[in-house]
Amino acid sequence: MATLVLTVVGADRAGLVAAVAGEVDAHGANWENSQLAELAGAFAGIIEVSVDEARVASLRAALAEIPGLVTVTLPTTGSSRGSRDRRFAVSVLGNDRPGIVREVSTTLSRRGFGIERMTTEVRDAPMAGGRVFEATIVAISAASADPDDLATGLEQLANELQVDIAPLD
Repeated sequence: MATLVLTVVGADRAGLVAAVAGEVDAHGANWENSQLAELAGAFAGIIEVSVDEARVASLRAALAEIPGLVTVTLPTTGSSRGSRDRRFAVSVLGNDRPGIVREVSTTLSRRGFGIERMTTEVRDAPMAGGRVFEATIVAISAASADPDDLATGLEQLANELQVDIAPLD
């Protein structure tokens, strides 16, 4: 079996996920993991599927024929996570401003943390009269990385950022 990572993007409409799932099923593939979202009228997703090696090309071709959807498929060799890696839930909340995602991701990287999963949201803060940025991150690190150092680094980005880090494993 081959493991593929599908990246799908298109104008949002009813039935897109069903169309992708139908082709996955029709080619004997197994839909394993996914993250799907509608953002500002666009649909985007990343999907991990396993499929018989002999059916990879036909699955790719069938996905490319779904109207209004751009699909990129990449073969994968499996998880790059080492046996000594640790996972952390990282929550960041503060006033929104340009560059905050770059600052947060750079701080994680410089301290030896990678991003396994990240969701971000900006919303109105009516009581404060501005916009609030919130990120929820599953960060992965080698055993030697220091979560307290990460919290300090993130808090130094701005005085008003609230940071919470908790081990997941």
